[in-house]
Formats: sequence, structure tokens, C-alpha cells
Amino acid sequence: MTGTTNGHHHQPETDTVFDAVIVGAGFAGLYMLHRLRGLGFTARVYEAGGGVGGTWYWNRYPGARCDVESMQYSFSFSEELDQQWNWSEKYAPQPEILGYANHVADRFDLRRHIQFDTRVIAATFDETAKCWQVETDRGDRVAAKFCIMAVGCLSAANHVPFSGREDFRGPIYHTGEWPHEGVDFTGLRVGVIGTGSSAIQSIPIIAQQASHLTVFQRTATYSVPAWNAKLTPEYRDSIKADYPALRAKARGRPTGFYFPFNMKPALEATPEEREQQYEEAWERGGLPFLGAYGDLLFEKAANDTIAEFAHNKIRSIVKDPATAELLCPDNVFGCKRLCVDTGYFETYNLPHVKLVDVSRTPIERFTAEGIEVDGTEYRLDAIVCATGFAAMTGSFDRIRITGRQGRTLAEKWRAGPRAYLGVATVGFPNLFTITGPGSPSVLASMIQAIEQHVDWMADCMAHLRDIGAATIEPVQSDEDEWVEHVNEVSKVSLRSTCSSWYVGANIPGRPRVFMPYIGGFPVYVQKCNEVMSNGFEGFVIEGATVSNEEPRIRLTERWRVPLDIDVISPAAVAARRVPVV
Repeated sequence: MTGTTNGHHHQPETDTVFDAVIVGAGFAGLYMLHRLRGLGFTARVYEAGGGVGGTWYWNRYPGARCDVESMQYSFSFSEELDQQWNWSEKYAPQPEILGYANHVADRFDLRRHIQFDTRVIAATFDETAKCWQVETDRGDRVAAKFCIMAVGCLSAANHVPFSGREDFRGPIYHTGEWPHEGVDFTGLRVGVIGTGSSAIQSIPIIAQQASHLTVFQRTATYSVPAWNAKLTPEYRDSIKADYPALRAKARGRPTGFYFPFNMKPALEATPEEREQQYEEAWERGGLPFLGAYGDLLFEKAANDTIAEFAHNKIRSIVKDPATAELLCPDNVFGCKRLCVDTGYFETYNLPHVKLVDVSRTPIERFTAEGIEVDGTEYRLDAIVCATGFAAMTGSFDRIRITGRQGRTLAEKWRAGPRAYLGVATVGFPNLFTITGPGSPSVLASMIQAIEQHVDWMADCMAHLRDIGAATIEPVQSDEDEWVEHVNEVSKVSLRSTCSSWYVGANIPGRPRVFMPYIGGFPVYVQKCNEVMSNGFEGFVIEGATVSNEEPRIRLTERWRVPLDIDVISPAAVAARRVPVV
């Protein structure tokens, strides 16, 4: 029901005061709400969509599914939830993940605190009252001590302003804003712009329907087979028999999810040994392919060996040599997010599928009948823009966030985002950013990253309440040091060498800054724990009525688990031996 909260027609809320306002009802917003409710805080969630799920609410394009195995792509905060829910496939499809999000919302009675179809348009810090004034597009005007941004890292669709876009007579779709009723391409001439993750997942499905499919590729993308399959009850039961152990092992990995990886350097193996190792990893498939050797993202010569293997795989699958060469990326293997596919490269063997290279001669314009490239018009009935997102900061840009002395977050982040630990930023007290820039976020399993941030923030908020504090805000020097550390660590990895959305390179005019923290999830967790255990070192807490040390700071127990520090230590990072998918 549009514009409703808990089934009732929504009247704008004015002069209402909450402990916290949460922006977004994806996995981050849902878990934040659950934790705060459990601690006795009052909270309101505002969600632009008509339901929960965030990324999985909007991204309904054909073939959409997760690239982390479903048994690990789930919340770990409730053992009962783990036991109740049954995933059907190795890699869960979008409808099932959305079903899971809805199950969580119902299971923990979260909907009555969520206002759907409501977009936050402004959040302003009131320096006198020490609270945030939040406004929505439906007329809400509420106050909250804390403002928590659960807006997602990949949620602001990138709409490329192609010339003549309004002239095209057919429908234009964006994979990140797919019609909920679905799209039938049967018998249509379809054009897909882009060959990133959403294109790689959707192209094989669209090709099954379309009478002709034209793919416009600017940059070729590495992809490995998913080998997706139905999960047997026996396999599910084996995981559920000791789920906490799997969760603990996942928290000890640089990626935040568990898979076996080989720490040995590729360059110390013989060519024959490498070929066998890569072949075995390819047959297992998925993101763990990057764990074939420990130095693949740190030594260019090592990376060249896996890139050559991938090129040879593409050439062996794609029958037309010219098309195969166009599909072979010329950048570092894994410097962009590795994609996972089902039949992607095989699709180009179909007689009605054509690949058009727009790297040297970009798309000139949309016409009434299609797309024009280098003087050639490709006649189309429908166009799919798989052009990605304004990653990490795009959703912040949609909201006018104003901190101390009238300075906006957009102004502060004009040269690139700056945040301490990726959770908070100087000049914006009591504003928390779940999986924000400067944290592992997209370089880890997102739900693990979300849970760790939410638990840290909830523990922080409970502590501030215990000591009667008014505000918490990073110290400028500590924020500067963290941003510098994030940048320095990124240089250790080959990931910093190519133009990817990790650095904002997919959007013209965006500053080139490596936004996620690449030093590994456990190293980051350890840093956050140290900051909290040391009385929120690097933060200024104002207005406390009792000592910052008493009562004792509470840290969510599961993040106290000893980490696999022999494998994932700062020394290992320095030694360039941390595999990160």
C-alpha cells in the first residue's frame, strides 16, 4: 500500500522526536532497527521504496542473484533465524533474497517502525538542540539525536546522459531500477549497454527471449562460472549443524566470508602447477577463484598468469576469434569486481547476438529507432542500460546533509569522501554511515560488514546513553590519518591500478579516490574494537554526565572472537599476502 506505515494511510509526522532516524530499509536498516529496538531506543526508518530489501528490492533484472554463496549471505545475529530459513540454491536468486528480507522484517516485527514510499531529502544538525532535523518528500519533519545512513553502497543508479535519449521511441530500462512486473523481450530487438555484473547476469536470459540482441561494450570484464546448483537438504543440514563455527571462520577471513584459499605465491609454482591449480579453481567457480594463490592481487607478474588463463578460457568458449578478443579484458585480473556468471561467454556463440565495441568510438546518440555508433545505426525495440551506480557516495548525494556551521556533506566530500573508520565524519556529530567509504564494505561480504558496523554503532549509542553524553564526533587528525591509511593500503594492492567504480571512475567528473578499505575485514574489525575499548579513541564525546570509563563499554560478544591473526595480520598485509576477492 503506497504511503503507508504498518498498514495505515500515512499522515506526515511533524514535531515528533526519536532517538534515531534510519535512512533505508535494506539489510543495514533492518538490522539497525532490530538492534536499537532491543536496546530500548525509539527509531523511525524512512524507505524510498515500497518494501524492504534495499538492493534486492530495486534490482529485479533477469538473472539477478548474489555472488556470495547463499548459506553465508545471510544474517548471523540469530541462530533461530539460521535454522528456520532454507536457501534453495548455491547462489540465491533475487526473489529469494527479497523473500528473506521480508521474512526478517516479519519475524522480528520491524514493519511498524518503517515508513515506505518516503524519501529523506534533508538532514540538518541543530547545534543548539544537539539533534538532527530530518525532512522527507512526504512532508515529515522530525527530530532525532542520531541520524544513521543505511543508504547502501550500490543504490544510486548511474543514468548516462546519452544524446538523443528522449528521441528513442521504445522503452529504456536500467538494471538497478527494474519494473516490478517484469519485462517480456520475446521477439524484440534489444540493446544492452554495459558488460558489468548486471549485464553479465542478464544478457544470457535476455538472449533467450530477444529476436536479436546487441551488446554495447566499453570495457571487457573478467568473469568466472558460478556452477550454480540446487542445495540438497543434506548439505543445508551439514552447515546448520555447526553454523556458528562457519560464521566465526568467515569473520576471520579478509573477505568476511569463508572459502579455502592457497597462500602460496603463484610465481613459486611451475607453469604446469599453476595451470592445474587454476583449472581446479575454475571448476569450483565463483569469487574464490581469486584465492588460487596468495599473491595474485599484489604481484603484477603473478596476476599476468591468471589473466592469461582467463583469456584462454574466453578464447576456448567464444567461437568467433574477433569477438573473443573483444571480450578479453586488458586490465589487471580482479582489479575490478570479479563477476560470476552462468553461460555468459557462451551467449556470444548464438547467431542473433552481436557485440559492438564502443571503447574507441563511443555511443554517439540515441535515435528514434535505436543507437548510433561510428555512423552506424543499430535498430532496436528496447534498450537496457546496465550502466551501474554512483558507488559508495551516490546515495549521500541525493540528500542535503548539513552539519556544523551550515557545511554540507557534499561540500566536505567534494574532493572525495573522508570518514573515520567509514562510520563517522568530522563536522557531522551523531551521524553514522553503515558500510561507508573507508570501511571494507564492498570488498567484504556485505551482510557481515553491515552486522559489524551496526553492532559497533549500537554499542556506541548505548554507551553514550549510559554516560549521558550529547554528541560523538571524530577528531580531525584521526580522521585524516585513517583516510591516509586507507589510501596507503590500497596502493599495496593491484586493485588501485585500474579505472573502476571502487575509485569512482565510472562517473565522469568524480574524484579518483579508492573508497573501500582493502586491508582485510579482520584487521578492520580489530581496529574498531581497539577504538571502542580505548574509550572511543579518535572521537570527541561531549556532554557526558558521568565518566567515559564507567559504566564499562559493552562490545557485542561475537566481535570479540580471536581472529585468525597468523593469516590476516598487518604484517601479512605489508608482506603483500592477503587474498581479497
